[in-house]
Amino acid sequence: MIIVDTGFWLALFNEKDQYHQSAQETLAQYPYEPLITTWCVLTETSHLLLQRSSNTYQGVQKQIKLMSIFQKYPQRFQRFDLHETHFERIIFLLEKYQNLPMDLADASLVILAEELGDGRILSIDYQDFNTYRWKNKKPFQNLFKRL
Repeated sequence: MIIVDTGFWLALFNEKDQYHQSAQETLAQYPYEPLITTWCVLTETSHLLLQRSSNTYQGVQKQIKLMSIFQKYPQRFQRFDLHETHFERIIFLLEKYQNLPMDLADASLVILAEELGDGRILSIDYQDFNTYRWKNKKPFQNLFKRL
């Protein structure tokens, strides 16, 4: 499974995004690999798709398209749920990376990598995901390639 961050979803669903073509091509390189994200990332992505659209209708349609892939293709697009047991780790991560700063969506992806035991990720945020460590020492492997 490959973890997916907000920026990748934004690029994929926004034709005007500077990384849109790169996101499409990167996704095509992993046609059989399940992609996984968190509700935190989906919430952040939905908000930004709406905010960055030229009008509300287009923003809502992009949100619907994003949510629909999880409904239509549950084997390919999966979602991880955080639990109360993760709160202590979230707080630790937010404190540890406060100088970046880390947000809840990014913290949720660090926890997801720890749960999966795999740090492969699709993110346009090279700086942060080159800094973050899952299990406190393991680096992420960003599979996103900018054109």
